[in-house]
Amino acid sequence: MALKRITTQDIADACGLSRNTVSKVFNDRGAVPEATRRLVLEKAAELGYSQQSAERRAAPGGNIAVLTQHKLLSHSFGAYFITSFTEQVSRLGHTMKLYEVTPQEIRSRVLPAHLDLAETAGLLAIELFDRAYLDMVCDLGKPTVFVDGYPGAGRSLLRCDFISMENIAVEMALVGGMLRAGARSFGFVGDIGHCNSFYERWLGCDLALSEAGISIDRAQCILEKDSVSYGDADWLLQKLSAMPAIPEAFVCANDYLAIHLMAALKKLGLSVPGDVMMTGFDGSLEADLVEPRLSTARIDSAEIGRLAAQQLGRRICEPEASFCWTYVKTALVRGDSVRRTGPDTGK
Repeated sequence: MALKRITTQDIADACGLSRNTVSKVFNDRGAVPEATRRLVLEKAAELGYSQQSAERRAAPGGNIAVLTQHKLLSHSFGAYFITSFTEQVSRLGHTMKLYEVTPQEIRSRVLPAHLDLAETAGLLAIELFDRAYLDMVCDLGKPTVFVDGYPGAGRSLLRCDFISMENIAVEMALVGGMLRAGARSFGFVGDIGHCNSFYERWLGCDLALSEAGISIDRAQCILEKDSVSYGDADWLLQKLSAMPAIPEAFVCANDYLAIHLMAALKKLGLSVPGDVMMTGFDGSLEADLVEPRLSTARIDSAEIGRLAAQQLGRRICEPEASFCWTYVKTALVRGDSVRRTGPDTGK
């Protein structure tokens, strides 16, 4: 009969401690009393627990499959993320393999044909926002981490670990800056049904305005599907011209949208921020180059990549551990697309 594999939960139960406390001892994270540390290590030795051997058993083949629908290196978030993620995965003793999932594979809910699941220790899904496909990935029974996800994923009972940039609080801060500068009518630009991060940015905008007693008017928003060419100046001009009135401020779901919208507003003869204030999201290099400089939120994509790899490594070693949802703080960047009102506390 096969011997039962000893887990950190077994050690926690034997010591009368929480699994989190035991994990702190093995991962050397957080303050643990020396007496407790000795108790955990002695009990682990008594039960025959080996963290190193557990890692070897949990990682057949050592491959980490990264599933994505888009070319990650085509934008700054993906480039910084994948560099950090790959480095951390290598340190953990795994090999990262990148797979671009085709629209047909998503519709059919199948993995890329050249992905060998038997040699895959864990999966990471990034820039994949189809709920049915992500559910299929969860059903594979492999250690899995999602980076971002479908709209509302942060409120779903996900059967995997989830990591994302923080969206709601920093979006509320961005909107708060425009409220303090006197804006009372707002429009949102972006497909709020595209992904969870866009959806949460919409929620942050709506919450900030609700607290100020303001309702967002959808007639002053551009909410078409992400497949529409938001980079088409004529299309944006048509949308702006169809509005009953141009709002005093626009909240854009990312910097790309904000930069193209800024160009369209200028073609209408409107100045930013004199006539219309606006914010983006991402903290892209382009946000610093556009005139005026864009007020935005900078995502720490390298840190998200590092934490995603660490969480996947932990899940491989401790498959029975509770799922974790991690949000990495996003930094407010004050540019010139919002009128100045004095020092910005971010509150």
